[in-house]
Amino acid sequence: MGALTGLKILDFSTLLPGPYATLMLGDLGADIIKISAPDKKDIVADYPPYIDGCDITANQAWLGRNKKNLFLNLKTEKAKEIIYKLIKEYDIVIEQFRPGVMDRLGFGYEDLKKVNPKIIYCSLTGYGQTGPLKNNAGHDINYLARSGNMNYSGKENIGPVLTNMQIADIGVGSLHSIIGILSAVYFREKTGKGQYIDISMFDGLIPFHAMEGASFLVNGIEPQREKTRLNGGSAYDFYETKDNRYLSVGSLEPKFWENFCNCIELPELIKETVMPENVKEMKEKIRKRLLEKTLKEWLDIFEGKDVCVEPVLNMREALLEDEHIKDRKLVVDVKVANSQEKIVKQMGTPLKLSECPIEYKESGYPLGYHTKEILEKLGYSEEDIKNLTETGVTSLYEK
Repeated sequence: MGALTGLKILDFSTLLPGPYATLMLGDLGADIIKISAPDKKDIVADYPPYIDGCDITANQAWLGRNKKNLFLNLKTEKAKEIIYKLIKEYDIVIEQFRPGVMDRLGFGYEDLKKVNPKIIYCSLTGYGQTGPLKNNAGHDINYLARSGNMNYSGKENIGPVLTNMQIADIGVGSLHSIIGILSAVYFREKTGKGQYIDISMFDGLIPFHAMEGASFLVNGIEPQREKTRLNGGSAYDFYETKDNRYLSVGSLEPKFWENFCNCIELPELIKETVMPENVKEMKEKIRKRLLEKTLKEWLDIFEGKDVCVEPVLNMREALLEDEHIKDRKLVVDVKVANSQEKIVKQMGTPLKLSECPIEYKESGYPLGYHTKEILEKLGYSEEDIKNLTETGVTSLYEK
C-alpha cells in the first residue's frame, strides 16, 4: 500500500511539469490515467532515444512510470461523455493548457464540478489564470528571465548563463502542483469540499530571490552579477583543476573557510574571510593554487576535512558510479512495460517513507496503450470502441 493509494487522478498535462508531478504521485501509490491527443506529438514523451527492442522512448518510460494512458480527441462530444464518466471516480484533475482552453472544451472546473462536486482541479500554467501575461506562451528560460532571477545570475562579462536544468518546470511547476493537490486532498478530508488550484511556474520563481529579494524589498539596492555571496562575489564558486575538471567550493562558514584555506596551503586568506573587499584578487590566488593539482589529488587532500568542497561530476559519474547516489537509491532498475524480462535504469523519486516505501512497478507504456482497457471498464462494448475509433474520438494503440 502506497502513501497515496486510493487517490485517483486524471492527467491532461504534456511536456515535463505536469507529467513529472503525476510521476511522483503515481510512485507514491496514486492511480493515474494520462489523457493524450491521438493526433498530436508530445516533444518530451517522444524525445529520443528509444529503448532498444521497444517501441517506447526513455523519457516516456520514465515519465509514464506507474501510469495508464488513454487516447482521446477532447474536441468531440463522445470524449466529453467518457471524461464525465471517469470524473465520477477519478476526482482529481491536473491540466496544463492555457487559461480558458479546458472551459471551451467543456472540461473546466465548473463543468466537472457539476458532475462531481468534490473534484480537486489543478491548473498548471506559465503565468497563472489571471494578470496581463496569463495567455502568453513561455518556457523555463522565459520565466527565469521575467522573474528577475537571471538579471544577477551568470558572469559580469557574458551575462546570464543557461543551466540545462528545468528550474521553473520541475522546481516550481511539478512540486507546487503536488503541494497544492495534497493540500486540497487534506482539506477535502476535513470538510468534504473540493476546490480549484491555480499554479503558475512564474509565480513560484519569485521566492527564488530568497535573501537577495528580502533585502532589496527593504533597502532598494539591486543585486549585481558576481557581487553577492552566492553569485560569484565571494569565494563560493567553481574552480578549475590541473586536469580540466572542476571543484565546487562552498566554504562559507568560518570553520569551513579556515579548513579550506589550510588544505590549499593559503592560511593567510583565513583572516580575509570568504568575502573580502579584494575578492577578485583572493579568488585569483585560489584559482592558481587549485590549477596546480588534478581533481583526484585535491579530493584526496579534502577527504574528511569538513570543507564543503565537492567535485563537478559528469553524468556517468553521478548517475552510474557515485556511491552515495547508489546508497540513496536515486537511480533504480525498473521493469520495462509490456516486455518479459527487460529492465531499464531510471531516476527514482527522492522521497524516503519508512512505512510505505516507493514502489516502482513498471515503466511507462507507449501513449494510448490502455485506451481499450479503460473504455471497456467504463462499459463500452467492442462495437462501441470500434465506432469511437472510426469517428476519430479515440485511437487504439498498435505496435
